Order: sequence, then C-alpha cells, then structure tokens
Amino acid sequence: MELGRSYRENDEYFLMFAATFLFGFVLYLFTLRRRRRRREKKGGAGFMEIINGTYKMTSSSEVNGHCTPEDIAGSSDDVIIVGAGVAGSALAYTLAKDGRRVHVIERDLTEQDRIVGELLQPGGYLKLVELGLEDCVNEIDAQRVFGYALYMDGKNTRLSYPLKKFHADVAGRSFHNGRFIQRMREKAASLPNVRMEQGTVTSLVEQKGTVKGVRYKTKNGQEMLAAYAPLTIVCDGCFSNLRHSLCNPKVDVPSCFVGLILENIDLPHINHGHVILADPSPILFYKISSTEIRCLVDVPGQRVPSIANGELAHYLKISVAPQIPPELYKSFIAAIDKGQIKTMPNRSMPADPHPTPGALLLGDAFNMRHPLTGGGMTVALSDIVLIRDLLGPLRDLHDSLTLCKYLESFYTLRKPVASTINTLAGALYKVFCASPDKARQEMRDACFDYLSLGGICSEGPIALLSGLNPRPMSLFFHFFAVAIYGVGRLLIPFPSPRKMWLGARLISGASGIIFPIIKSEGVRQMFFPATVPAYYRAPPITKKM
Repeated sequence: MELGRSYRENDEYFLMFAATFLFGFVLYLFTLRRRRRRREKKGGAGFMEIINGTYKMTSSSEVNGHCTPEDIAGSSDDVIIVGAGVAGSALAYTLAKDGRRVHVIERDLTEQDRIVGELLQPGGYLKLVELGLEDCVNEIDAQRVFGYALYMDGKNTRLSYPLKKFHADVAGRSFHNGRFIQRMREKAASLPNVRMEQGTVTSLVEQKGTVKGVRYKTKNGQEMLAAYAPLTIVCDGCFSNLRHSLCNPKVDVPSCFVGLILENIDLPHINHGHVILADPSPILFYKISSTEIRCLVDVPGQRVPSIANGELAHYLKISVAPQIPPELYKSFIAAIDKGQIKTMPNRSMPADPHPTPGALLLGDAFNMRHPLTGGGMTVALSDIVLIRDLLGPLRDLHDSLTLCKYLESFYTLRKPVASTINTLAGALYKVFCASPDKARQEMRDACFDYLSLGGICSEGPIALLSGLNPRPMSLFFHFFAVAIYGVGRLLIPFPSPRKMWLGARLISGASGIIFPIIKSEGVRQMFFPATVPAYYRAPPITKKM
C-alpha cells in the first residue's frame, strides 16, 4: 500500500512539473512575441538591403557589428553621397556650403586617368561659377574652348560659341578629367562638415520602403560598415551597381571611344574642338593641356579590335589615319606607335526613375547620353544647381515620404535642359555617322552645309550644343530645318520623281532619328513641363528646429 502511495505521489509531482514547464514555455513564447512586435513597431526588426536590385532581409546585428536601429535616428549626417566624381564632389561642396553635414563614400580617391569627361561646355562652366567651383578649372592647366571646327570630305568650317553677351571669362574648358575631379574633391573636403571616405558601397539599407543609408566595405575591404542619413544620393557613375533599385535602366551602347594623346602640336584652329565626319563615325580632337591633344576615335558597336594582338593599332593606321587632317597625321601615327591606347564604351540611358523615399539618383548613374557633344557634365552641374535650390528652404530632411513627394518636381524641372542636351547628342551622333543609305548621306551633307551657312543656322545649333540655350523647341526647329534644307537642295533647280522620293525618305529618316529619342525622354516633360503636376510642388512646411 505504501509503495502504491509512493507511485501516486511521484505521478502527481511529474504532472505538476509538466504543467509548470508548459506554462513557463508558453509564457516565454508570449514574451518573445511581444518583444518582436515592439521592435517592429519601432522599425528595428531588421533592414532590407538592396543589392543590384535584389532585396535581402538583414538583421540589425548583421548590418554592422555594433550598429542598432537607434543609430539611424542618432546619425550626425544629413546626406550620404555615394561616389566622388564630378557630380558627387560638386554636390558635396554645394550641400555642405549650405550647412548640410555630408558623408561622401568613394570607391577610389586616387587620381584617375580617363578619356571622357574632359570637355566642359560654356553652359556647364556657368553652372560651375554658380556653384562657386570655377577655380577648380583655373589650377589644372585647363584650355579655353571657343567653339568647334567641322571637317568633311576635304572641307572645313568653324563654328564659334555665341559668347558676346557673357563675361570675357566665359568659354568652354578642356582638361584632364582626373585633375579636375581631384581639385573638386580637395575643395569639398576642405569644408569642416564634409567627411570624405574611401570605401566600396555594396548595397542600400532599406526599411519599410525607405532608404535609410548604405552598407559599405572599408578601404582595405576587410570590414563591413553601415552609414545612415535621412537622404542618400547615388552618384556612382556609368557602371553603377545601385541604380537598379532606384530606376528602370535601359542602357544602350552604340559605340566605343578609342583614346590617344598627341603631344607637342597645335590644332589647326586654335582653342577649338575639332570634329572630323569620318567613315564610319566621327573623330574628335581637343586640347587637354598646354602640350597635349586628346584624340577620340569613335568605333561603332560594343567591341573594338584587340589591343593586345595589334589589331586596333592596325585599324587606326589603315582605316582612320588617312581621314585625319594632314597637319595632325604624323602626330596621330606617333601616338599609335607609343602604344598608350585606351578604350571606353559610350553609353546612353534615358532617365526613368522610381521615386524612392530617402534616396535620389544623380549623374551618369541616373542619365547618360552619347559623349560626342560633351554635354554630360553640363547636365550633372545643372541638376546640382536645381537640387540645391529645391533643398535650400528645407531645414529637416527626416520626413522621407514628404521629401520624396516634393523631390518628384526635380525630375520634371530638369527635363527641358537635360532632354535638349540628351536629344541633341543622340540625334547628332546618328546624323554624323556615315551610312550606305542615300537619304542618310543627304542628311549628313545637308547638316554640314547648313552649319556652314553662318548666322542663325550656325549660332542656333551651337548655342544648343554649348548649353547656353538648351531649349527643346529650338532643337526641334533646327533639326527639321536641316532636313528641309536637305530636301530643298535636292529639288532645286529641277525636281524629279527620283529626287522627290529621296526627299521624302530624308524627312522620314530624320523623323526616325529624333522622334524615338524624344519619346524616350518624355514628350510632355520635355516640351510641356508646366502641365505636369509635380512642376508646382511647394517645399514641405517643417517645424523650426
């Protein structure tokens, strides 16, 4: 009997233990769930990283070995800028001068040797002056540019910028791209509220649809860190790995540039860029220092002949050199023999943003055009002036949703200038390229002769090219004036059915060149921006700090 009583007591103890354990386990789960809900309510459950357009959930502890969600609110930075090229450096200086605390993260802060971004049009120089950065081109042996000389089939004509109404210092500038960028970086870094750091940004850190900052590797690539700010501006260039989450990139590579440097020789037309309408595509010459001339040979397609096995050098000597002006021929051959040949793909990409709270795209990461017309830096600097003016009235950038809605006006306000330069670059490249099509040949000849007429026929297009008069309607007028001029040349003095048919094909070909570019830029935003509601966005009202 006592033995049975002992078993019953043990059973009771076991049941009490099991019930207590179950109650404690349920209580523990309930507590965990409450804590998780509390963290999610505060926004600290974790972060969404955006890596090459792919979303990946990351816990707070994984973002940084010691960072927590509270670091977002406690960050001392107002703006993070990814990239310190032309756009990033100029933007950092501009925002910091307005009192913003700026953190710049650049993959490589050493001076680069590039073959593009070396010619700043007069319109871009005026924007540089407006930003207070004009001294950056005065200390790097930059060369003044007053216009272009155009060569075709043994003929040449000179097109000068319409600069009479401007200060004597206003002109284009050509220089070593690396020197220009280093000078702007130095000027930006000289401000106490700019922190410039070398590191590789791997992803954007996003929380509930809002970009909160970036994740990046340090200079040595061994440590992963995170940086937070109310606004992240991505300016990481044409090879951007972050643009996919902020826009719909439709990148086209119509051609490549082959770059050479000619030494100790002057161009036939001093202080002018030279454009040779060669076969199959244009060749450019312009001075980048007092002793050096940059030559850019356009090669259609996405690949160039091999440098390693000598195919490219052979192509330049056999196919390109015979089309070079005689004054430059020997120096051109010498530059090929020297062997310092560089190549660069020419990209174009219309701006097609996804407005994202907490983030903004800028520069070549956002919008590209063929570099034939040298308009890229003018567009970037014009965008920076616009962003400065839009952000100027705002004291606090922490209301990301409201700020995003307000900054949608940026995409509309920039369109007339940016789209004019973009469209001109794409259309002019196609017109200047040689073609077996007879109508395209007539369009090319008509363009050269139209520009050679002088007066409004040369001043109007060169004012567009220089960025001094970037008006879409002016571009549209001159482009079709060239086409109509070409038709007139065909029909006068004696029209014939064959010439009339060729004239019709010329107009059709011209339309086929410009209308797709205008469509990609956005007809309404380009020609009628005032009809877009975002055009009238007023700055959000913020509380006084």
